[in-house]
Order: sequence, then C-alpha cells, then structure tokens
Amino acid sequence: MAVAWQGGPVHLNWAGNLTYTAREVARPTTLDELADVLARADKVRALGSRHSFNDVADTPGVHVQVDALDDGRPAVDLDPATGVASVTAGLRYGDIMRTLHAEGRALATMASLPHISVAGAVATATHGSGDATRSLAGAVVGLELMTPDGGRHRLVRGDADFAGAVVSLGALGVVTRVDLETEPAYEVRQDVALDLPWDTLLERFDDVTGAAYSVSVFTGWDEPAARHVWFKSRVDGGVVAGDDGRPDALRHLRWATAPQHPVPGVDPVACTEQLGVPGPWYDRLSHFRLEFTPSAGAELQSEYLLPRRNAVAAVEAMRRLGPVVAPHLLTSEIRTIAADDLWLSPFDEDSVGFHFTWLQHDAEVRAVLPRIEEALLPLGARPHWGKLFAVGLPDVAATYPRFADFRALAERMDPAGKLRGGYVERLLG
Repeated sequence: MAVAWQGGPVHLNWAGNLTYTAREVARPTTLDELADVLARADKVRALGSRHSFNDVADTPGVHVQVDALDDGRPAVDLDPATGVASVTAGLRYGDIMRTLHAEGRALATMASLPHISVAGAVATATHGSGDATRSLAGAVVGLELMTPDGGRHRLVRGDADFAGAVVSLGALGVVTRVDLETEPAYEVRQDVALDLPWDTLLERFDDVTGAAYSVSVFTGWDEPAARHVWFKSRVDGGVVAGDDGRPDALRHLRWATAPQHPVPGVDPVACTEQLGVPGPWYDRLSHFRLEFTPSAGAELQSEYLLPRRNAVAAVEAMRRLGPVVAPHLLTSEIRTIAADDLWLSPFDEDSVGFHFTWLQHDAEVRAVLPRIEEALLPLGARPHWGKLFAVGLPDVAATYPRFADFRALAERMDPAGKLRGGYVERLLG
C-alpha cells in the first residue's frame, strides 16, 4: 500500500495562493502500488512539483506523486546508441541534468527553473526560450503511463495518439516515464544587455531574439527602455559572435559589468552565472541555480503565448498597458519558442511568450488579467495551462484545432472520468 498523508502543507501549491481540495496524498514506490491507488480512488490526479498557479492539477480525491516511484530501471536510463534518455517522470529537471552531462549528453532547452518536475512541465507545455528551440514537451519521443484501470501504456513518436498524449494536462493517465531526445553536451555563455531601446526591439525584433541561442527580454512595461536582455550563446558554434563573444549584431548595446537579477533590487546570487563566463548547458540555460530556492513562492504568474508574427503588435499593446500592469508586477519576460505538432501545445507555429511574475496582489492581478487578454487575445494569444488567466475555458478550448480529438482520447483512456478534477473537469465537461 502506498504511503499517504492527510492534510498538511503539501496541500498548498508552491506559491501558496491555492489550497488543493484533495483529501489524501499518495506516494507509491512501485507500479503495483500505483495501480492500487488508482483502483481504490474515486478521483485521482498526478501532482508534480506544485509550480502551477491554478487548479489544473487539483482533485477532490487522491493526489498521487510519483517522485519516489521505482519501476526497476535506472532513474535516468540513457541509450548510447540513440541518445534517448528514459527518465522517471516525477524527477525534477535538476535531478537529471548533471547525470546527462556526465554521460556527455544535453537537453536542447531548459525552463527558467530547474526545480520543476519532468512530467508536470511536459504536460503543461512549459518552455524555455530560443528561436529554434521547442518547448520541453518538444523533446519527448516516448512516454509510459498508467490508466485508472491499471493498464500500462507506452506511446512513442509516430503512434496515432502520441501527439495528443504528450501535453495532456494529466487527463489520460499517470505518467510514469518520459523518453527525452538528447544531444552532445555543450557549453553556454550568458551576457546581459541593459536598457534596450524600445525602438530597437520593435524595429529589429528578429535581430534581437536571433542574436543568441536563447534570448529573454525583461521589462516592467512602464520603463523608458526594456530593462534587460539576457543572451545565452552556445560556445560550440551557432550564432556568430564578435571577438569578445557577445552577439555581433547588437554590439552597440550597453553591457552589464555585474550580475543581474530579473527582478530589480534582488540579489542575483541565485541566478546562473553571467558576464560571459562559459559553463555547462544546464548551468546557463535556466535563469536560476538548482542549489538555491530562487523565491519563497510569494508571487503569482501568468503567461500568454501567441504567434511570433504578432510579436511587435503585442509589445506595442503591452506598452500601452504599462501604467495598469506595473504597480502589481515584479517583472515580465518576453521569450520565443519554435513550433511543434502536439495537440494541446500552444506552439502550433513559431511563437512568442509574454510572461508576468506578479506581486501576490491576488484581487488586483485578477482585475488586470482581462485588460491584458482584451489586448492580446485578438492577436492569437492563448494562456499557459499552468498559470493564472481570466478567459473562459470554452474559449480557450476553441483555439485548439485538435481539441475535439483530445477530448475523445481522454474519454477513451479514462471513460469513468476518474482523472478529472480542478479545471480539467471544467475543460472536458
């Protein structure tokens, strides 16, 4: 029988803005124990690292965590012939990255935090930044999951249901293993430019985001210039850099001579190394180091993903909202993401993300979100599945051309609706 806890702080999400309604948390250590949890629960949902800011992972029944699950295979099982790494789904990206690097392998991208779980990040289409890099879900080539009837299923890229099963919001089963593409390990250097003129960003958006392997623009939206641009350049080639290693296309920018934090006035000690010092991919692509807790969680987050072709119009729209947004904002980030073919991924074409890290002003933020959506939804924006948003779920579902196919897949794999809870219950009806 799986170990379970009643009540306690585990029923809060990471930010502390949400109290889960689950009556029990189970932490199975074997596949048989997981099957037992699924059999006896009337309602059940997988719970990852709790970094969602809404109730996408909630359930009135049993929360199941698979971070202690042992299926008899290595937690990180690298196939040297193909470079595919099969990893236990409940692991954090930070738990696998050093193992991969020690084997001479790397992931193509990382999210801002290495503290998030693999299965949870994949299921919600969480992403990093880079014109040519897809979301974390884009690296998935196979996954294993257990359905509520105890059935064990393996799906690989090319299977009929694969594209519907990767970004699944946990609605198909409890994912137990994820197979990830890797590539040869590489090094990255990180340089931060200060006070990028808005005219430069608007007139040369492609030059800015294409000047390095991964680029993030930070702003408060009410400032006379974009506060920071973080350029993460691969040392092994790719974008051509000048003699000093900085992006050659933007040599006129003013460069930071001391480490920076995305939030003004915060000590950058938790941030990955900057100032152009090369280091392993895993210690540069994320903004924050694994060994630090970059925030106490006293924040809220929203994000909207929209077609890259509308990026400039979206920046202009957000600048007009600067006086409304800024009083409740810690920082905002602009990132780019390459397209994929996953049914519930918002990246069905090359995209740009507008991320908002808010002060914990819950009522005020919820009042601002409709203003942002009024500006961005007509430009094709969709909310991140795991963040705060105001738009109604039927309207969100209508923006995904394969949503009806996903609903049919969910009904086939979970006909009794055991895996429905939180807004997934409302989304699927």
